[in-house]
Amino acid sequence: MSFAFGVVLFALGILISVSLHEAGHMVTAKAFGMKVTRYFVGFGPTIFSFKRGETEYGLKGIPLGGFCKIVGMTPQDDDVEPGDEKRVMWRYPVWKRTIVMSAGSITHFGLAIFAAWLAAMTFGLPNPNFPSTEEQIRAEPAVIAIQECVLPDTTYRACEAGDAPSPAGAGGLQNGDRITSINGTPITSYGDLLTTLRTTTPGSTATLGYVRDGQPGTAETTLATTKRPPIDDPNGPVTEVSALGVGLVVSTPGLISHGPIDAIGATSTFIGDMAVATAQALQRLPEKIPALWTAITGGERDMDTPISVVGASILGGEAVANDAWELFIMLFISLNFFIGVFNLLPLLPLDGGHIAIAWFERVRSWVYALLRKPDPGRVDYFKLMPVTYAVILIGGAFTLLTITADVVNPISIFSR
Repeated sequence: MSFAFGVVLFALGILISVSLHEAGHMVTAKAFGMKVTRYFVGFGPTIFSFKRGETEYGLKGIPLGGFCKIVGMTPQDDDVEPGDEKRVMWRYPVWKRTIVMSAGSITHFGLAIFAAWLAAMTFGLPNPNFPSTEEQIRAEPAVIAIQECVLPDTTYRACEAGDAPSPAGAGGLQNGDRITSINGTPITSYGDLLTTLRTTTPGSTATLGYVRDGQPGTAETTLATTKRPPIDDPNGPVTEVSALGVGLVVSTPGLISHGPIDAIGATSTFIGDMAVATAQALQRLPEKIPALWTAITGGERDMDTPISVVGASILGGEAVANDAWELFIMLFISLNFFIGVFNLLPLLPLDGGHIAIAWFERVRSWVYALLRKPDPGRVDYFKLMPVTYAVILIGGAFTLLTITADVVNPISIFSR
């Protein structure tokens, strides 16, 4: 029940975000005097609507986004009523059109920043010093968390009957113990622990030195056998190696809370890092298509593949089911920021495409004026329709591919 609640709650949060996106367009357009005739939440058949002034507001039957109708977005629009010729959008100065078209993305950015600021003051924002690279993780002290079992190979799944129990747990070790030696070999880091285990015979008896609550101790256990690639080559050949059945407990806190003032700087840093990560993710989108197809056709789902709103809602449901509200909020922040950036890409029919054309017209007019040539006028959107259709087709196919992967083989964090 909590999973379903989380899925619905996250989907509702995104619907509200998109509705506010369209409201951003509407409010700024009305502020500049442009005519807005319709503002609806959802698509499809109308459930209800009402009219205030010159604008009709309403709710549609399919809760997937929304729309705002601004009269005369392009010179080719034919929905201009007599007397409204001076209020059509394309006649307004380019800076006003830029504000109106970017207001949707600015709304998403505002939601992401505000949510991040609140997060910084409550459960905290990600610690920039938290070890994230393989090298940093191996340098951590060998403080352990006892696992339920040892999986027989590199396939991640829940423990099943027949899986070997954790040798560390069987030997009496506890969560939070720090391993200091294996068969007399000193262990100073988690990397040392992994390296020493790889050189120890699988199935042999091992004497483990450890420290618990500041007090040293020893334990004996029989090491389990699993299959792993070489430590320095994750893509190398898989061989049988020893396993202790432990994970790493990182001593550095993953999240750091801040006061209201300090939270401003922390939020700024967090959003800046997210901007870099989003740009890198957009660059990697084409190379992730084969991985999505592999996930659909029965292969393992790559955790680094894109997710749709469906996949994000599933993760939101998992977060609520596992009482991980910090993950729920981080997903909300990340998705809003990504939508804001994506909508500003200079491609039609995205908002960024309209902005790019507006500034292209403005720069072209300046150049022609300097050359003492007649103004070439507005861009003919009809001539751009083939490119627009191509963008819609490619974007639609990618969205369908991502949604299918999220339904058939969704990314799961807590079941791994």
